[in-house]
Amino acid sequence: MLYLILAILSSMLVTVVMRLSENRSRNGMTKLAVNYVMCAALSLAFSGRLTLFPHHEGLPLTLLLGGLTGVLYLAGFVLLQWNIRRNGVVLPATFMKLGVIVPTVLSIIAFGEQPGLGQLIGLGLALVAIVLIQGGSKTETGSLAGLLILLLCGGSSDGMSKIFEELGAPALKDQFLLYTFGTALILCTVLCVVKKQRFTWQDALWGLALGIPNYFSARFLLLSLGSVPAVVAYPTFSVGTIVAVTAVGMLCFRERLTPRKWIALGVILTALILLNI
Repeated sequence: MLYLILAILSSMLVTVVMRLSENRSRNGMTKLAVNYVMCAALSLAFSGRLTLFPHHEGLPLTLLLGGLTGVLYLAGFVLLQWNIRRNGVVLPATFMKLGVIVPTVLSIIAFGEQPGLGQLIGLGLALVAIVLIQGGSKTETGSLAGLLILLLCGGSSDGMSKIFEELGAPALKDQFLLYTFGTALILCTVLCVVKKQRFTWQDALWGLALGIPNYFSARFLLLSLGSVPAVVAYPTFSVGTIVAVTAVGMLCFRERLTPRKWIALGVILTALILLNI
């Protein structure tokens, strides 16, 4: 459970850094690329290996799963931006959070995890809470297909960690993260060139700051799956991040909660208790 708590805190810091960099960084794709540089560097450092491709029988599968995850990571970011332009902020954020359904269902169907009644109720309450806390604002009517693709892409990228946990080599966990962020970095760099994004030291510094919690969020979530069932870990990670981000928003950014969001937080706390019984 410690790893899961650390994953939630790291995910919260990702949101905080992105919030702080909103008006201080002009080239979002450049910042994202530098973020992946930091993530890849940390992955290489924690792997304790000087070679990118160590001799290990599990290397081909690790390379495949890491590459696919990297593609999904970047695709999720691009889809999020595209949906925000078409649908406003609230709907894409809601569907991104609802992506928790994908790895949870995957764990039940593909890997035979059996949630208890309390956990099923907790999962249902978590989904209700996500809709409540993200709702209540006016949004443009947008493409449902685009939102559903965002949900599937975001949820699938999270689910890849569970697939690696079940099928991959434990000794190559850090290599898996390295290939994930390395693939995302290569693809993001290509997009920077295509979009003619400028490079500034301000973008670079914010990218490095973003990469640290981004890496540890992925690392701790992956480690938590070794001791916490996925049907508990993923919903707890999702709603726990919402609680942490909301608390920071209130304390540090003077954000006020509507009655709707206070109700949603109460539902979240109930869901967390049921998920972890």
